[in-house]
Amino acid sequence: QVHLVESGGALVQPGGSLRLSCVASGFTFSNYYMSWYRQAPGKEREFVAGISNLGGTNYADSVKGRFAISRDNSKNTLYLQMNSLKSEDAADYFCNAKFWSTYWGQGTQVTVSS
Repeated sequence: QVHLVESGGALVQPGGSLRLSCVASGFTFSNYYMSWYRQAPGKEREFVAGISNLGGTNYADSVKGRFAISRDNSKNTLYLQMNSLKSEDAADYFCNAKFWSTYWGQGTQVTVSS
């Protein structure tokens, strides 16, 4: 059975940092393109960052230079390092795996507020 379990969401002040993690199980993690998406209240889910099985990365313009996606295939874990957080980064963050199939996690909440 496939599982994607996100963690690391929290309340953080503007300008602060967080690291999100997503632990995968039930599929061959190293084969999959992995991404982070986010969804703020009342808005559509949007792409944040993605990383290929070979480590190539892609970012939404809104997070370039502030966020960094990485993966550890030995631990079946995806990460998102978020720095210089802004109020507009507040959202539920979801882990996504895509290859032959597409899988989603349940999300972790990031709140940015002073």
